[in-house]
Amino acid sequence: QVQLVESGGGSVQSGGSLRLSCAASAYNYRRACMGWFRQVPGKEREGVAVITRDGSTGYADSVKGRFTISQDNAKNTLYLQMNSLTPEDTAMYYCALSWYKCDLRSSVFTSWGQGTQVTVSS
Repeated sequence: QVQLVESGGGSVQSGGSLRLSCAASAYNYRRACMGWFRQVPGKEREGVAVITRDGSTGYADSVKGRFTISQDNAKNTLYLQMNSLTPEDTAMYYCALSWYKCDLRSSVFTSWGQGTQVTVSS
């Protein structure tokens, strides 16, 4: 079982930036995909960005052009650079791993971190 630990969340003003990191406990070169999701209380978990083992990426329409997902395979670390943040980006952000598929549906991901809170004030 791969352990995932997120970091980098915090509070920022609208228009600001944050960089989230997700450290994986083991070398997961057989994975199909890693992704970032977010959730606010009372709402379903939303796919934000995904990246395949080979580096192909996909984004939710709401974050295209503002967020960038990347990975450092040597460090077993996933990143999410978030720019031009708005209050609508406020949520708990989770990283996740999928062994077989890669898309923005949370149901294809089987390993999850505990989350890191991002709060954007206006």
